[in-house]
Amino acid sequence: MGLGKQAKILSKNQIETTLGYLSRTRYPLRNQVIFLLSVKAGLRAKEIANLKWEMLTTPDGEVSDAIRLTNWASKGKTGGRVIPLNRELRTGLSALLEDARDSSRPSPYVIATERSIRTSAQAIVNLFFKWYAQMGLEGCSSHSGRRTFITNGARKISTVGGSLRDIQMLAGHSNLTTTQRYIEGDAEAQKKIVELV
Repeated sequence: MGLGKQAKILSKNQIETTLGYLSRTRYPLRNQVIFLLSVKAGLRAKEIANLKWEMLTTPDGEVSDAIRLTNWASKGKTGGRVIPLNRELRTGLSALLEDARDSSRPSPYVIATERSIRTSAQAIVNLFFKWYAQMGLEGCSSHSGRRTFITNGARKISTVGGSLRDIQMLAGHSNLTTTQRYIEGDAEAQKKIVELV
């Protein structure tokens, strides 16, 4: 993927703005969870569409501390992975699970629609396209949240004793080179590091 073709990453302010915008949509909780699954768990559109409650609930039926994404729900042999749940995402998922239990048409899938017990990857892509277009966020797509998750994780992983290998595992990439292509550089950090060497 060429440098100019990659989806833009989102700033902290853009993430907050998007969550605020989604809170005023027809399905605020569902839409915020879709967005958070992208930006706080790094899921692809296909993974969001294929995510089942059984992949993130405990035997007691409560939201777990991690998503246990199966290969079936992801890109195949190496796509399955365990992703610890961000606190904000876990809160949203718990509320969405409560709503799902109260539904007259319960679904095994986390993301359902008015007409179906599940959605498609293309529908998720289309939602992101519509949201970003309405907010005027040019260059953003359904992959922006995933790139944001991977870039932010890469920038902070050393502060918790981890490495890029941990980010690779969270992203579900079979090759570290793929993970590195997702990470956006930081010109300010580059200036600072040059002064330190």
